[in-house]
Amino acid sequence: MLNHVPVVSIREVTPDDWQLMRDIRLAALREAPAAFGSTYAQEAAFTPARWRARISDRAATYLAYLPDLADPAGIGGVYVEGDGSAELVSMWVRPAARGRSVGEALVEAAADWARFHGHDALYLWVTGSNDPARRLYERCGFTPTGESQPLPSNPAISEIRMRRPL
Repeated sequence: MLNHVPVVSIREVTPDDWQLMRDIRLAALREAPAAFGSTYAQEAAFTPARWRARISDRAATYLAYLPDLADPAGIGGVYVEGDGSAELVSMWVRPAARGRSVGEALVEAAADWARFHGHDALYLWVTGSNDPARRLYERCGFTPTGESQPLPSNPAISEIRMRRPL
C-alpha cells in the first residue's frame, strides 16, 4: 500500500494579502492563546496599516495550503531580530491540518529565507509546555539553546529558545 503524503503548497504573503494574514493570525490567537507572545485582543485592534506594516523586506510571512482545505492550513514567519539573528515566529497549523506536514513545510520556507539572506542559523521561542510544537521543531533540527524567558503575553508561562543551524 502506498503512503499518501499530502502536497503542501507554500506562498509568501504580499501586502495585498494583509486581510488573509490577519484572519489566520487571529484564528491562531483564538485557538492557541498560550502559544504566542501577543493576544487576540491586542491584534484584533490592529489597523489595516499596521497589518500591512508587518510585511517588509526584513521579514517574510508564509501561508500553507492543502488541496482539501479552502482556507490556509497554517502560517509561519521569519524576521531579523535587533541582534541580527533570524527568528521563526507566528507558527500555527489549523487543527484540521495537523499531522499533515504543514508545520515542516512552513519551517523549511522560513529556513530557506534565512539562508538566502545570509544567516547561518534560525532561532525560535516556544512555550515549554507546548510538547507538540517542541517535537515538530526537534524533527526539523532545532535544539534548545539553554535560554528561557517569560512569555510576553502571559509571564506565568515560560518559553525556551531553540536554534537550528542552516
